[in-house]
Amino acid sequence: MKLTNLFSKEIPVFLAPMAGVTDAPFRRIVAEFGASAVVSEMISSEALVRNSQKTHKRLVNDSNLKIIQIVGADPKKMAESAKINEACGADIIDINMGCPAKKIINSEAGSALMKNEKLAVDIAKSVVNAVKIPVTIKMRLGWDSDHKNCLILAQQFEQVGIRMLTIHCRTRNQMYTGTAKWDEIFPLNDLINIPYLCNGDIKNTIESSIALVQSKASGIMIGRAALGRPWMLQQIRTSINNQTIPPTPTTEEQYRIVINHFNQTLDFYGELHGIKIFRKHFCWYSAGMTNASHFRERINQLESKTEVLSLIQRLYESV
Repeated sequence: MKLTNLFSKEIPVFLAPMAGVTDAPFRRIVAEFGASAVVSEMISSEALVRNSQKTHKRLVNDSNLKIIQIVGADPKKMAESAKINEACGADIIDINMGCPAKKIINSEAGSALMKNEKLAVDIAKSVVNAVKIPVTIKMRLGWDSDHKNCLILAQQFEQVGIRMLTIHCRTRNQMYTGTAKWDEIFPLNDLINIPYLCNGDIKNTIESSIALVQSKASGIMIGRAALGRPWMLQQIRTSINNQTIPPTPTTEEQYRIVINHFNQTLDFYGELHGIKIFRKHFCWYSAGMTNASHFRERINQLESKTEVLSLIQRLYESV
């Protein structure tokens, strides 16, 4: 599947890249539910060029379309990272210009690039020229309320060959607080010819429809709404395309989803590390359930697969 094919038949819904969350097992689960596309965790260009084993592990992707997100502030190293990803089978390279984390900002990468438009465009151009596959960018409205430059940057990115944009409709200084302003990217519909996705605060089918109307975006990207609800992207995709919306899985079906996700995580990381990795997913899956707080307290103490499976079974049987 190619990038252009995603927009040819329906309005697509992408899974957003989330550090420490959208690893290969989680992407696989969401893709199986019918997401249009899933994006990897951000991969440091510095670490990839240094041949980091941990970074290479993030390249694994079993979905039909392999979208790898890279982050960095050096055009040459970003280009080299893109080449490595292309050689490893990536179908699309996505450049992170939206991460608001201090660690990333302190290295002048992520959303810090929105303060340095020349460097941002140089990185985009360098990566585009380094690979044959499409290059996309995920960014924010701007650095703060006084410096919202996504509309200007979007036009420059298109000129250097970027094929798609995703805009998280908050500024960097907002982090993940406040309300995402979907309507502020509406002008892109007339300013650029490449597709763009609306991201931020889209938690259900109703909000996805409103976001599309207000942003005039070509598609939707979902992040935190998928945590503990990997089926949500399919429900949103069918809703905005006027298709039959699949019902929310029953408690018994959700139990099987959790077990499947858990087993895939252990297969990928090994038992001990996999259990630790999956603890956050247990919190998200159990949100709102009876005895969930006690379950989360107990699950964080267990290090045996057998004990964990027994506790999960007891939780879902009680529901």
